[in-house]
Amino acid sequence: MPAPRTHARIAARTLELTTFRNYPQLRLDLDGRCCVVTGPNGAGKTNLLEALSLLVPGRGLRRAALRDLPQAGAGGFTVFARFATPDGERAVGTSLAAGAERREVHVDGMAIPTSSRLAEITAAVWLTPAMDRLFVEGTASRRRFLDRLVHAGDPTHARQLARYEHLIRERSKLLRGGHQDGDWLTSLERQAAEAGTAIAAARLEVTTELNRRLAARATPFPVARLHVRGEVEERLRHQAAIDVEDWLSHGLAGCRDDDRLTGGARIGPHRSDLEVHDVELASPAGRLSTGRQKALLVGLVLAESHLGRDRSGRWPLLLLDEVGAHLDRRRRSELVHEILATGAQAWLTGTEPDGFEPLEGHAQFLTVDQAKVMFDDR
Repeated sequence: MPAPRTHARIAARTLELTTFRNYPQLRLDLDGRCCVVTGPNGAGKTNLLEALSLLVPGRGLRRAALRDLPQAGAGGFTVFARFATPDGERAVGTSLAAGAERREVHVDGMAIPTSSRLAEITAAVWLTPAMDRLFVEGTASRRRFLDRLVHAGDPTHARQLARYEHLIRERSKLLRGGHQDGDWLTSLERQAAEAGTAIAAARLEVTTELNRRLAARATPFPVARLHVRGEVEERLRHQAAIDVEDWLSHGLAGCRDDDRLTGGARIGPHRSDLEVHDVELASPAGRLSTGRQKALLVGLVLAESHLGRDRSGRWPLLLLDEVGAHLDRRRRSELVHEILATGAQAWLTGTEPDGFEPLEGHAQFLTVDQAKVMFDDR
């Protein structure tokens, strides 16, 4: 087993929770190594990972509604952490006040307007049991995963997505309200076409780069090949972006009547899908065994972390919830080897410490039971 490397990275050194999920009050002082969190189902293991995921851009690994985050009976919550980063220690926190509709985000004691600004400080990639059916469920979850991959290489992607979604919502409001202001609609559609084309172009760029990296990188995990299926992306493969923008803008204008009845927009990058194939077996991921799908997904998440490191110069946090499920002992050992080879701080959860033995000496072991966390010296 290799000794962990010490590349530039992000590592949690302190984590504090107040009335968050099932934790009334918690403070963890950490040494920067990986963390193995074990305990019975429902003890609060995933809640620790979710807390960390709220300190990076986005809505967190569960994408939970704000009303679900405070402890039962509490009106709000606070999550706070100190991170060791290549730029020194940074303090990052987020909180929801009782009765508030938006959570606040603070960096080094100063409020910031949106969590997207956290991309300059923190980053994380994660794998959760909810993702185990990624390859066989609907397109929305795969599209979110695709955009997460893009965000690993381009922190501005989230803002572009938010802008596009806002423009499409505004257009829908006008259509449902029966507005006849064609100039206003045309302006919204032109802006949406610009943002939508940029989103599709970023997806193509990152999947092309990931395919190259996946094919070239030595890894014990199955190698995936990614393909974005969507009309906007397909046109970008053969046309200039400005021409695709014009096509999308005119296309949105042409389907106003249909969209007025159905809501949303009939065309655009929000209709695209991510197709994943297992290179070795020449098979769509959705047709693989459960274990093979999990191994393929682990390989993709590891590739995502490598992409984030290469683009930002630092390893993101790895949040791996119940990662041992559907992986045999050999695969779990290979995963530990990959983690230690990067030097990233990984948080891994499981009901039992069995299978995490290779991390002994390289990680802190924590046991969770009824929202109490104890350190297990190993």
